[in-house]
Amino acid sequence: MKHYILAHDLGTSGDKATLYREDGVLLASTLYEYPTSYPFPGAVEQDPEKWWQAVCKSTKELLAKADASNRDVAVISFSGQMMGCLLLNGQGKPLRHMMIWADNRAKSQEIWMENQTGAERGYQITGHRISASYTAAKLLWVRDNEPEIYKKCSRVVQAKDYIIYRLTGKLVTDYSDASGTNLFDLKRKVWSEELLEAFDIPEKLLPELHSSADVAGYVTVEAAEETGLLAGTPVVTGGGDGSCACVGAGVVGEGNAYNILGSSSWISSASREPVYDEKMRTFNWVHLDPELYTPCGTMQAAGYSYRWFADTFYKEEKEQAKRSGRSIYEKINEDAANVRPGAEGLIYLPYLLGERSPRWDPDARGCFTGISVTTTKADMARAVLEGVGFNLKVILDILQEKESIESLIMIGGGAKGRVWMQILADIFQKELLVPRYLEEASSMGAAICAGVGVGIYPDFKVVRKLNPPEERVMPNPEYRTVYERLYKIFNETYEALKPMYRELAGYRGEAAN
Repeated sequence: MKHYILAHDLGTSGDKATLYREDGVLLASTLYEYPTSYPFPGAVEQDPEKWWQAVCKSTKELLAKADASNRDVAVISFSGQMMGCLLLNGQGKPLRHMMIWADNRAKSQEIWMENQTGAERGYQITGHRISASYTAAKLLWVRDNEPEIYKKCSRVVQAKDYIIYRLTGKLVTDYSDASGTNLFDLKRKVWSEELLEAFDIPEKLLPELHSSADVAGYVTVEAAEETGLLAGTPVVTGGGDGSCACVGAGVVGEGNAYNILGSSSWISSASREPVYDEKMRTFNWVHLDPELYTPCGTMQAAGYSYRWFADTFYKEEKEQAKRSGRSIYEKINEDAANVRPGAEGLIYLPYLLGERSPRWDPDARGCFTGISVTTTKADMARAVLEGVGFNLKVILDILQEKESIESLIMIGGGAKGRVWMQILADIFQKELLVPRYLEEASSMGAAICAGVGVGIYPDFKVVRKLNPPEERVMPNPEYRTVYERLYKIFNETYEALKPMYRELAGYRGEAAN
């Protein structure tokens, strides 16, 4: 019997199913996309039934693609989008669509929570700011605005937790996903009685806590029929995509750091203790290894900015690229590469979805500053790539106040673009390391978690053999001065526009009514 590891990465845009051999070789992968809805400004939702359909379809296709039997699958685990809010009734049925991580409608609930417990106290307990981005505020929004749904709620879970429930009948979560709820005691690794009492949230609504490598349960007969898996196959709890990506990138010990470029983007490292920032600009997750933490700063719209720009400004070229079998991003990268560093004095603020770390400003919005009659789409393309880089540098600088970061491991779909990699290296003035698997880092982290959970691997450090760095991108020292100057202007532009963001947020609220 073969011993393959099946990992599902339930991301923002779709479920990526991957099948690995024990030696880390990727046998096959497949992606099933699902839609995101935007019911009103600030609201971002997904239908959990679409996740389940994606998991069922991708599992069957993956096994066929790899010419594998369901008996070859030794274990299953998950990486999942974090900080969502999915309410289930007593029969485990969703009561509404899930508010995903990008949903920031719960601003008034955030303010109420701060008044109940104090911002600093909340940060000390959870390792995170109290924010509309997290599960608790979203849950309170439902309580305040959809009371009939809230009354029927039996459990509140994350994306991967719901799929584990559909597979095994067990309602559990892990420490990493619990870290994104604003209800979890980071050091004690329990639900915080103090915060639950302050927010009047019953603990019975929250799932059972587990280490990421714990076996959550086993595939039921019913789930086996729907997915094509073998009944009785063990399902390991896995983790949130951030912690899974951390392991998949090879950050499994102190002194390592990585940057993932996906729809959102974050920079994170590994630490024996949580790293607290006096201004609460960064935050902490529990690592898949429960003995470690991952200090982190996350921006909302990295790849989102790239995709929005392509969809908005490159529509015609996108159709041409599609007909020729070429990616539109190759064209955008070529255009950006032909523009000098600094984008001819054009600054882009990447706040299409508001912002989390380091700004913590849900009212912020995207902006081009410096447009003139000579500005071209190519200038704007470069400005978008640089603007994301400048925002990430803010996060990097904050993390470096607490720890030395000499290089960054780069993962995610954005890391495939060498033009963007060079721009980031030049803005950061850091060496960037590109590992063997870029887009599979989250699923690889989940796969390693699965392997640790059932004894295939001794510990998480096995990733250093399974996904080593294979390329280095060195910074150009001659661009240090120009980027330092523009980085200062980037930050000053945001500060200058903050009052306008508040005014526009008020207008949007009035217009929505």
